[in-house]
Amino acid sequence: MDKDLGVEPGREPAADRVGEQSETGGAVRLTAWVAGRVQGVGFRWWTRCRALELGLSGYAENLPDGRVAVVAQGSVEVAERLLALLRSGQTPGAVDTVVPLWTEPQPGLVGFEER
Repeated sequence: MDKDLGVEPGREPAADRVGEQSETGGAVRLTAWVAGRVQGVGFRWWTRCRALELGLSGYAENLPDGRVAVVAQGSVEVAERLLALLRSGQTPGAVDTVVPLWTEPQPGLVGFEER
């Protein structure tokens, strides 16, 4: 871990991937596709609880292929904390893979819901 940047070597801070500076805490939209045994095990409910605790807005939605899509908007730091929780091994079910996409936030998301 690079102590100056607070990230692993070779990994850019999320804010830099969407043209923001991580020091500013600019808002981002995280879309994370979560694969594994994540449907029918309380994963969306758990994700909603963690997102609300962190103050993020968005949703967690079951996909037809068995994955869960998590869309969360908020500060870079907080969105990265949710991503770390999704990868922590402490979720309901069993997460095999989490694929994140960082983009600019979009208007219209209020609260955090299960879809």
